[in-house]
This record gives sequence, structure tokens and C-alpha cells, in this order.
Amino acid sequence: MSLDPDVAGRLKRNADGLFAAVAQEHGTGQVLMVAWMDDEALARTLATRKATYFSRSRGEYWVKGETSGHTQYVHSVRLDCDGDTVLLDVDQVGAACHTGEHTCFDADELLAPER
Repeated sequence: MSLDPDVAGRLKRNADGLFAAVAQEHGTGQVLMVAWMDDEALARTLATRKATYFSRSRGEYWVKGETSGHTQYVHSVRLDCDGDTVLLDVDQVGAACHTGEHTCFDADELLAPER
């Protein structure tokens, strides 16, 4: 699979050829997780609507939920203004976080909202 040349030309990658991918829950807007993609992972995601990421530690592609069943169906993908991050609007089935939580951002707040 290859990425559309117009899209590829707008991407800004790090030294490893990767860019950040933020998964946001469709309907609620809740940020679920952050992972890494390269051109191939993005091309696979766009072609299948299954969130596909690149694992830096394993050096391989992974489709979210392929082994856990905690899938992400992708409604839309947006590129940020700098071209270094994509935002995936997804339906999350099961936990998004490897800890078993629905979101990776349920941890302690570093700064509480002002009241």
C-alpha cells in the first residue's frame, strides 16, 4: 500500500520516519491514546478504516485490537497544521489503553481545572 503523494508531501516525520497519531473517541471527543505511525501505517488505516500503528519497540505494524479484540474503527483522519500529527476519530470497542482502561489519560491530573 502506498500513501497518496499529496498527503505524503504534507507530512513532517521525525528522524525515524514517524509521526504522532492521536486517537479520539467518536461522539464524546475523549482522547483515548497516542501512538506512532509512518506512511505505511497511515496508508493501511486509510484503506481499511482499522487503526494501524507502528510499534517502535517491536519494529512492526499492529492493528489496534487484532489480538485483544479492542478495536478502533476509524471515521475520519485529520492532519494538524504542522503536518507532524494525525487525529483519528474512532469508535473504540473495549479498552484503548494497554492497562485495560478505556483511555490512556485516566491517570492523575497534573494540573486540575480552574474553578
